[in-house]
Amino acid sequence: MRSDTQTGSRGRSSFVLISCERSGQYKCRKKEFVRRATGSRKCGCPFQLHGKPVIGGQSWIVKLICGIHNHELVKSLVGHPYVGRLTKDEKTIIAYMTKSMVKPRNILLTLKEHNVNSCTTIK
Repeated sequence: MRSDTQTGSRGRSSFVLISCERSGQYKCRKKEFVRRATGSRKCGCPFQLHGKPVIGGQSWIVKLICGIHNHELVKSLVGHPYVGRLTKDEKTIIAYMTKSMVKPRNILLTLKEHNVNSCTTIK
């Protein structure tokens, strides 16, 4: 969610604040845009962890601020942005097949054949 490195300024110290990816509320970037048939992952989940380094040590102190999620955990990671990322090999396969004018659905099928556990979607 947020982090800061020690800058040497008075009153500032290094920390990391970790929260659920579904925390917060959706913020529309354009004022005149009206959301109709779109969705958002954001649901105001309160889960948070706060970590700071131990003074003079190589370890961290982690405090649980709120350990509750207000949503169910996902059963599948398909469509998740982090898990759906492409590897370097997959990117080269896509570049080669795109130059060969292969349809996107066939490119996705080829990626799935190379890696059965891939969670990449057509998007």
